[in-house]
Amino acid sequence: MSELISLRIREAATRLHLANLEDNLTTLCERADSGQLGYLEFLDLVLEEETGVRDGRRFRNALKLSGLPHHKTIDEFDFAFQPDLDKRKVRDLASLSFVEAKSNVALLGSPGVGKTMLAVSLAVAACQAGYSIYFTSLDDLVRNLREAEASGRFAKKLQTYLKPSVLVVDEVGYLPLNRADANMVFQMVSRRYEKGSIIVTSNKSFGEWGQVFGDDVLASAILDRLLHHCEVISINGPSYRLKDHVNPKGGEQNR
Repeated sequence: MSELISLRIREAATRLHLANLEDNLTTLCERADSGQLGYLEFLDLVLEEETGVRDGRRFRNALKLSGLPHHKTIDEFDFAFQPDLDKRKVRDLASLSFVEAKSNVALLGSPGVGKTMLAVSLAVAACQAGYSIYFTSLDDLVRNLREAEASGRFAKKLQTYLKPSVLVVDEVGYLPLNRADANMVFQMVSRRYEKGSIIVTSNKSFGEWGQVFGDDVLASAILDRLLHHCEVISINGPSYRLKDHVNPKGGEQNR
């Protein structure tokens, strides 16, 4: 390829914001030569590379804005430590059919059993597939909505939790809510009903949610919408955070 043609292609790539083509033109041409690619095959190669770079950039940026505490995947989850957990059921969730159906996922269990990690890994899978995601604890969600309401920005702030295809609400039940705060949660769940997926983690059974939300009727209304289309997974195993402090002989925590 002549220097003039190479320069023209790079200039066009710059104007069209095709950064990968601009930076890797020589390498792409060498791959085309070695593979004896036809014109359409070469064009397909260029577009595939450019799409891959952009998708990777979008994925990284989306993860940065998601609020996720980490970016671990399903493959990093230690299923051997939780043998009672249905691995196939979790893998099915990772196929993201629940996101397509705009249904929900509830992960229940004691602290430390891996609820948050599973929720995050499902969100990462959804982000990788091109879905918008957002992560928040219930406490942060309520505090942010309360502050927004006080400054007259409630409707705008609520959109933060309505727009994502997948909203992860972590730690439901760690702190009880008053009725006004619980009503904000109800508004969020009601507005997302059959319009977007919610993944919740909780250390409380559904029967205890009346105590969490300070009102049995309000809790029932939230659960009615959340559970209508929902996959519930209970994790009944030991805590990951305590596993390194267990005495293998006596089974008690090291002091």
